[in-house]
Amino acid sequence: MDSTETPVTAEEEQLVPKFTPVDYTVFSLMLVASVGIGLVSAIRSRGKASTQEYLLGGKTMSPAPVALSLLGGWISALSILGNPTEIYFYGTQLSTVLIGCIPGCVVVAHIILPIFIGHNVVSINEYILLRFRSRWLRTLSTLSMLLNNFIYMGMCLYAPTLALTTVTGLSTWASSLIMGSICTFYITIGGVKAVVYTDVLQTLIMFGGVLLVVIICCVDMGGVANVWSIADRGGRIQFFNFSTSPFDRHTFWSTVVHGFYVMVSGVGINQTTYQRFASVSTLRISQCLLYVFLVGLYFLWIVFYFSGLVAFANYSDCDPLASGKIEKSDQIIPFLVTDKLSHLTGMAGIFVAGVYGGVLSTLSSCGNSFACIIWEDFLKDRPYFRRMGDNSATNVVRVLSLIAGLLAVCLSLLVEKLGSIYQVSSSILSSIASPLSGIFIIGICAPWVNGKGAIVGFVVSFVFNVWVVIGKFVRGGGAPTRLPLSTEGCPENLFLLLNTTIVSNVSVTDDVLTTTTLTATELPISTVTQGSADNTIYEVSYCYSGAIGIIITFVVSSIVSLCTGAVNPKDTEGTVNPLCGRLYHCVWSFFNSHRTYSVETIKEEESFKMLPSTASTQPIITYYKEPKNSLSVTTYNLDTPS
Repeated sequence: MDSTETPVTAEEEQLVPKFTPVDYTVFSLMLVASVGIGLVSAIRSRGKASTQEYLLGGKTMSPAPVALSLLGGWISALSILGNPTEIYFYGTQLSTVLIGCIPGCVVVAHIILPIFIGHNVVSINEYILLRFRSRWLRTLSTLSMLLNNFIYMGMCLYAPTLALTTVTGLSTWASSLIMGSICTFYITIGGVKAVVYTDVLQTLIMFGGVLLVVIICCVDMGGVANVWSIADRGGRIQFFNFSTSPFDRHTFWSTVVHGFYVMVSGVGINQTTYQRFASVSTLRISQCLLYVFLVGLYFLWIVFYFSGLVAFANYSDCDPLASGKIEKSDQIIPFLVTDKLSHLTGMAGIFVAGVYGGVLSTLSSCGNSFACIIWEDFLKDRPYFRRMGDNSATNVVRVLSLIAGLLAVCLSLLVEKLGSIYQVSSSILSSIASPLSGIFIIGICAPWVNGKGAIVGFVVSFVFNVWVVIGKFVRGGGAPTRLPLSTEGCPENLFLLLNTTIVSNVSVTDDVLTTTTLTATELPISTVTQGSADNTIYEVSYCYSGAIGIIITFVVSSIVSLCTGAVNPKDTEGTVNPLCGRLYHCVWSFFNSHRTYSVETIKEEESFKMLPSTASTQPIITYYKEPKNSLSVTTYNLDTPS
């Protein structure tokens, strides 16, 4: 080791204080409370053992805790650490995603939820079978959802531990093991009720911890006006970049599109959130929950965004990443807490409890939905499991929850060893999300699309996304341009690092994990520029990725369906949006007045009538045995129990 490195390391240790006994006490209390709630939920649920009770809370849960659980389960620790980092490095343009969330919320509430809840499905993949009558497509959808869910669980557990290692002093593997084990314990014994009620506690701690940090640091900087002024001088205040270039990381248009996609795909077509919506008694309550969720999301994201501005105001003249005080960009907020608030006893513990509350909330929600998908889509209708009683079936689902938690822990422990292999695989698996969302969207809004078209559309969209992801890694393009940073106000002894490579930054805030190296020669301008002046498909903003995947799925599936035989409107009754169904029926009647059912369609219907009668297949059998002499339009009674 070079002789000059020892004093620098000691200095860094002083700059980033570790947890005190009080901090550990505060943090531990949150963990103990989470376990306690799981135990209480399990005890109160004794004698009510059923899979619906375990997975959906018997559809009798109170709206208030479900609303908080919905918010806490959806907001992960990646958001708590990642959103402020985005604002710190790229400015406030990202905040305009909130505009796109509004129409996205309306679409989910009035187009997607009525279809899912109207059919009383437990797993949203059941809808795929109802709509497309394709077991292959349902299996493809289920496997895709499981892979995406699994990789997300591993990332949610690993990434925050990486960023908070500097604060807690715990190794990443120890932190992952503790969090994963605690979460696995209470979701296994308590089911969705344990998840919901622990989510309430963890969400409140998350709100309180982050908000408290922002308020104290903001006051120390002279108030909101001064923070805003410093951020404005540093070029961080941006809301009206109306550039139409798809290659700019954040513009008004790209963020609005991204906000719409996030709401539709991440909230509407998501097994985790659907289980919350389905745990209350009526569709109207589910819709109200969604709007309450949107209000809470606005509040929380605004706090996260402003915390990024507060961090910049504190370090506008001495960036901790460029000066070597931290190693990862997502350590900005944890570093702010320990650097500026270490004199407040227990403050670091409260903040870390809030971040890990986000970890536990997300992980528990994903683990519960993982078990739900496996049981509903793969096991429930197997002959062996069909003969099981409710108690035995519930125990099987508990075992599935246990397996889900253990898999998440194992993956998080492997991430550090896998390195770039994990980055590539996680990026490829994330490419599933938009084609998967596209399948559900065309099912609800494109009545002409058949099962063959949907499968081809999914595959083409997925292959395109994978091609783009691999192309980015192979080409090794530069990271997005960062706004200027400064090290002019740093103490003299920190400049000992200038002659060495000081950061290898792995950021979880990018759509694709990219490795960026800052060297001494780059520090004066403190930005990272694009690797190529010639923009290609590989440089398109991540904000458009989801929309592009859905559009490809829609276009390809429509073309294939029209070439192989569009679906008869009578075959989609009740499984598509009523307005889309009426419009398609008019078009069909105009162009296809003399068409009849094909032999393939008749054979397909007969095969569905012969399905074994189970809880999940009975609605399908009944549907195809009913006469369909004319097109009916499905309406939804908002107050009827779902």
